[in-house]
Amino acid sequence: MARPSPLSLRIDPFLLWLIATVGCASLLPVRGQAAAAVDILADCAIALLFFLHGAKLSRDAIRQGAGNWRLHLLVFASTYILFPIVGLSLSLLLQGWVDPVLLSGLLYLTLLPSTVQSSIAFTAIAGGNVAAAVCSASLSNLIGIVLTPLWVALAMHVNGSGGSAAFHSIQSIALQLLLPFVAGHLLRPLIGGFIDRNKGILAPVDRGSILLVVYSAFSAAVVGGIWTQVGIGDLLILLALSSFILAIIMGANFGVSRLFRLPREDAIVLLFCGSKKSLVSGVPMAGALFPAAQVGPLILPLMIFHQLQLFLCAALAMRFRRQQEESVAPVPLPRSEAEIIRAAAAVGLPIDPACMPGVVANMALLDRHSGILLANDGEGAA
Repeated sequence: MARPSPLSLRIDPFLLWLIATVGCASLLPVRGQAAAAVDILADCAIALLFFLHGAKLSRDAIRQGAGNWRLHLLVFASTYILFPIVGLSLSLLLQGWVDPVLLSGLLYLTLLPSTVQSSIAFTAIAGGNVAAAVCSASLSNLIGIVLTPLWVALAMHVNGSGGSAAFHSIQSIALQLLLPFVAGHLLRPLIGGFIDRNKGILAPVDRGSILLVVYSAFSAAVVGGIWTQVGIGDLLILLALSSFILAIIMGANFGVSRLFRLPREDAIVLLFCGSKKSLVSGVPMAGALFPAAQVGPLILPLMIFHQLQLFLCAALAMRFRRQQEESVAPVPLPRSEAEIIRAAAAVGLPIDPACMPGVVANMALLDRHSGILLANDGEGAA
């Protein structure tokens, strides 16, 4: 019986929650004092999320993966150099053809840090270097707290104020994201055991905080008339452009892996950590970087790209896992006397005819034991 797939290619339920949240904000946008209360609640949820991520991050995993500096530089270059170049090029080429706000959102997603949880999960499923993935993804997010606002100020001219806007944004993001993250990591010796035993608590905080921010952002956007500006055609254009960006980045990372002759495990890290963008970081950063009425349409491309990258990376992770399992498939043991003679001759091993009955009996015993072990391994993996 075939073992169940470790990862499903069905639509991510979180996408359905996102769509439902956008629909709720479109029908019942929050306004006035209620909107201010939702904003405060969302900020608190995001702070809690980054606090838990900091507490979850293991220093041993960071130390184990930190030495692979060449791989980390390649991931950094993909996330913060290649992605922005592609985003800037598209924004210049498509001016006048695509809605300027949506085009800004497309550029914004290319300036964000990589994901953490899904990058590590896909790397583990595909048989990659998990320790390096933990280090690369975590480092990408920490650097992004400073680098993304600077990139935004440079590439998007936020409020037309250049460096001062970037400095103000860094302060805001540092207070909301970096401070809770560092506090959680410093408290890991006290609460790390509890977090590791109850990893499931991150999922509702992770998704709930994003849904709150999305609801708040789209409420403000609906009040500002977003659905009079964005139509089905715009969404299809965003899907096509997101697919194009992802294809370019993944293709480039495949090529770089071959050029630098990265081991298979490291090539997987570059592919998954270097080709993804974080919804968890991108949504709250957008709230700190842009006016409230612009956040909704600006994060639309990120929401589309997020689901697209999950679907494609899931398919690739499953393919790499199958390849790994096929490459280490057990070789059948020779059982009959004729098979044993052929196998021995192939490696130049002489067998005394008087010893042959004992060799056949031993091979039969080994074959029976290996069958028991493989059966138990299959049950445990199921």
